[in-house]
Amino acid sequence: MVDILLGLQWGDEGKGKIVDVLAPNYEVVARFQGGPNAGHTLEFDGIKHVLHQIPSGVFRKDCSNVIGNGVVLDPVIFKKEIDSLTEKFGMDLTGNLVISTKASIIIPTHRLLDAAQEKAKGKDKIGSTLKGIGPTYTDKVGRRGLRVGDILSSSFKEKYRNLVEIHSQQLDYLNYEIEGLEEVEKIFFEACEFLKTFKITETEYEINEHLSKGKKVLAEGAQGSLLDIDFGSYPFVTSSSTTASGVCAGLGVAPGKIGEVYGIFKAYCTRVGSGPFPTELEDATGELMRKEGNEFGATTGRPRRCGWLDIPALKYTVMLNGVTQLVMMKADVLNIFKELEVCTGYELADGSTTDQMPFDICDIKVTPIYETVKGWNCSLEGITDFNELPAELKDYVSYIEKKVGVKITYVSTSPDRTATIRR
Repeated sequence: MVDILLGLQWGDEGKGKIVDVLAPNYEVVARFQGGPNAGHTLEFDGIKHVLHQIPSGVFRKDCSNVIGNGVVLDPVIFKKEIDSLTEKFGMDLTGNLVISTKASIIIPTHRLLDAAQEKAKGKDKIGSTLKGIGPTYTDKVGRRGLRVGDILSSSFKEKYRNLVEIHSQQLDYLNYEIEGLEEVEKIFFEACEFLKTFKITETEYEINEHLSKGKKVLAEGAQGSLLDIDFGSYPFVTSSSTTASGVCAGLGVAPGKIGEVYGIFKAYCTRVGSGPFPTELEDATGELMRKEGNEFGATTGRPRRCGWLDIPALKYTVMLNGVTQLVMMKADVLNIFKELEVCTGYELADGSTTDQMPFDICDIKVTPIYETVKGWNCSLEGITDFNELPAELKDYVSYIEKKVGVKITYVSTSPDRTATIRR
């Protein structure tokens, strides 16, 4: 079976850490969407490392890792990631990292287009990571993009030039200057040659072969469910399907092969970039939460917006993904609070209330309706058993379970891989 692990909020939920924790139970870990706009942070043995495109199972030697067809891959960033892993940990991934021929390639002009389009939006900018993700998915849907398998073709550079010509016309229209492209292209083509040293194949066959042999596969999501292109806070979303439905299309597996769905959420909420955030705290409490949680983007370094837990949003993504188990991250960040607020519904501009996500949440004023619960206001350091947690934290867990209707099976109490309590 293919089990799924994905984020239930606006990203940055801590997926990388939990994939690393769960990886020993799986023979294969696969990425099914997104690209270098993801930042999966893992911390162990005093070393912090951020993965962007490479599956988080690479730190387990006996685990196969797959970059699926739904991913958009930047060869330059890929090479930097591999070089960093080799330098820090002495890792050689050529034997246990497989890349789909059908994964889309981010080329240098995609990044230029991303910057040009974001600049053109002015005050309405989305908050793109400027990694070229949106333009690459646009070319994919427009049926003119390049894919990893194309780098093996003798006509690759011709295909590349044809796409660059299209991009140049678009950049001219946006009045955006192209500078230093030749040097960037040299680095790009060197990275493409490096990419060829890895196994590039039709990974849909590879994964289904693993399944036919009874091997367990873990599909690793990027970004968060509230950034889904269909169900997120559109247009302030990413360009791919971040929900469980994206696994089938992004890896080439049938719906009947899906097993457990692990939904990860923070004990509070954060968001990077623009877009609605009903429970955002634009005050001293929000700043305290940001500092305590070290809430700065793993990919961009931007300060994350912080706020209280939003139950309607969480229930929505649990429903969309068919979540079977919940994983609560960063409970320790709330150690400093004597009381916690939890959003249980929204009051709309006309005075009516709802516990559902409004379609026009980007356009209307939404006021959170809060309930107050008691905080634990103490350190969680050294606790390894759920029963030893403070009574108030266990009550908080039960409160969320009752509201959402799914059991919380893991609670994370610090960034280190060892500080994950399983119930």
